[in-house]
Order: sequence, then structure tokens, then C-alpha cells
Amino acid sequence: MKIIEKYQLQSLDIDRIVEMAWEDRTPFDAITLQFGLSEKEIIELMKFEMHPKNWKKWRARVQGRATKHSAKRDAEVNRFKSNQQRSISGNRMSKR
Repeated sequence: MKIIEKYQLQSLDIDRIVEMAWEDRTPFDAITLQFGLSEKEIIELMKFEMHPKNWKKWRARVQGRATKHSAKRDAEVNRFKSNQQRSISGNRMSKR
């Protein structure tokens, strides 16, 4: 896949991107900051990595969701993550 080659993503990177994309409180901007992928590329990667039925569920879930798009968020929501997730530092690899 071109995205994997373009960004030289390892298996752990792909797993983390998929995990972050599934999280309700992690906006696409956080994934862009950490891995450099645009929202369109994230959607393409998710489509490639997921079973079609699960991808359709995910796509319906995130489409238009305010928490996944920073511009649509309330001003009081100023974090990239859910309370259960550790800090996102901008490093390529997150620490678990």
C-alpha cells in the first residue's frame, strides 16, 4: 500500500493508528501530529486494514462526529485523548 511505503510505517505504527482512529476522543489531528497522515490517508489506511463490514461501521461512527474533528469540538474539550489514555507526546511511537 502506498501510504505504508510513503510514511515507512511499521506494524506497531499501523496498530497504533488504527487504535487511535477507533478512540472517540482522539481527533484526526492527533494522528496527523504523531504520524503525519492526513485525514483522507487515515481513512484509506483504515479501509485497507479493516474487514469491510467493520470499516463501514467505523466510517459511519466517525463521519461528522465532533470529537474526531478539532474544528467541530467545543472549546472546553482541549485534549487529544480519553482519560484512560496516556499522554500523546508527538513522538512517533507512543508509550504504553
